[in-house]
Amino acid sequence: MNRLFPILILVLAMCSIQFGASVAKKLFPIAGAAGASSLRLMFASIMMILFFRPWRVKFSKNEWKSLALYGVSLGLMNLSFYYALERIPLGIAVALEFTGPLAVAIFSSKRKIDYLWVVLAAVGIFLLLPKSDSPGALDPVGMFFALLAGFFWALYIIFGKKAGDSHSGGIASAMGMAFAAVVVLPFGLAVDASRMFTTEALPLGVFIALFGSAIPYSLEMMALKKMATKTFGVLMSLEPAVASLMGLIFLSEHLSLLQWTAIMCVIVSSLGSTLASTEQH
Repeated sequence: MNRLFPILILVLAMCSIQFGASVAKKLFPIAGAAGASSLRLMFASIMMILFFRPWRVKFSKNEWKSLALYGVSLGLMNLSFYYALERIPLGIAVALEFTGPLAVAIFSSKRKIDYLWVVLAAVGIFLLLPKSDSPGALDPVGMFFALLAGFFWALYIIFGKKAGDSHSGGIASAMGMAFAAVVVLPFGLAVDASRMFTTEALPLGVFIALFGSAIPYSLEMMALKKMATKTFGVLMSLEPAVASLMGLIFLSEHLSLLQWTAIMCVIVSSLGSTLASTEQH
């Protein structure tokens, strides 16, 4: 049971964050993608700052810089992902976004087998490319934003490691979330100010901040303390599948066999790169 508990809480974290994303998608018609992203980050930063109380810590100039870069990448990742989610199914958006951490894992490795994972991920992306003669073709703009979110996710991992090296994960996450909110809020105000702060939008904003950020980030930190990094990485590779199931259950997003095949290509690619990278250490 002790071994299963961290696995269970990590699965719950993945379900929570993707459930939050499915609720956020329902918020888009009310508050807009930029508005929903702003509300999520704003309320999540307030929750995490009150919980972790980072004002008790003194940061050096270099630490402020690391936290700012971490937060900017987090904010732009979230904003790009929500713009993608506005146009394409949740499972596909997450699969395309996964190219970011996948690239970080592969570029940090020197094994020849990693070329296989690159090819497999490329095949998955190719299968998702819009076909002009297909009635169910994906929105290319949505795909672009999902890949852009993957790029910012890669930066988030790089800068997050630097930010986390100086302070505990909770304090770094709280400060990063605050910077993310500061970066994204102007976008929300510029595009969706008239819709963001309505009685219908605000409760949903708090809800997605709780289930999309505060709860899953806390559960992930609990899981990391109790399981090997390899196990954590392998389980996280399943997130596109979890996102697809959440999209099916809560958004009625039915994917084609080809789209499921593409998602599986990304999952196997992520699993392979994770296992290969941990074998090197």
